[in-house]
Amino acid sequence: MTDKDVKLTIPEEEKRLERQLCFAVYATAHAFTRAYKPILDRVGLTYPQYLVMLVLWEKRRLPVKAIGEQLDLDSGTLSPLLKRLEQNGLIGRTRDPRDERQVIVSLTETGSAMKSEVDGIMTAIGDAAGCSMEEMGSLRERLHQLRSNLTAAV
Repeated sequence: MTDKDVKLTIPEEEKRLERQLCFAVYATAHAFTRAYKPILDRVGLTYPQYLVMLVLWEKRRLPVKAIGEQLDLDSGTLSPLLKRLEQNGLIGRTRDPRDERQVIVSLTETGSAMKSEVDGIMTAIGDAAGCSMEEMGSLRERLHQLRSNLTAAV
């Protein structure tokens, strides 16, 4: 008899919505977005725009495709975000002279200067979460492992 032959019996209590790990992650993601909103409103960014800016503050200049891969966003979702960031003067978009099919996104001086806001944003969200930097790091590592496990399972 193998492990697959043994049928796991899950108690009824564990089948309730509030006991589901997937719901806890889903609800927490929404709570994060709501908590970030007033913090990011002060600097004129939406949460998805903030994520794009984090990528660019780290790399300064990347193809659209690389940004999409890093954030796990398709071009249909990413393109409007980039357009708005460009309209706000935070990024520029240019065709790659070596490959006209690729669009390169780079920070403007205004976008680069906005990086100074990161400490305040991170501190405010840390306060809202009620976690120390160490606790946030531990949670992040657990979530990365969970994501890795789920990705490997499909």
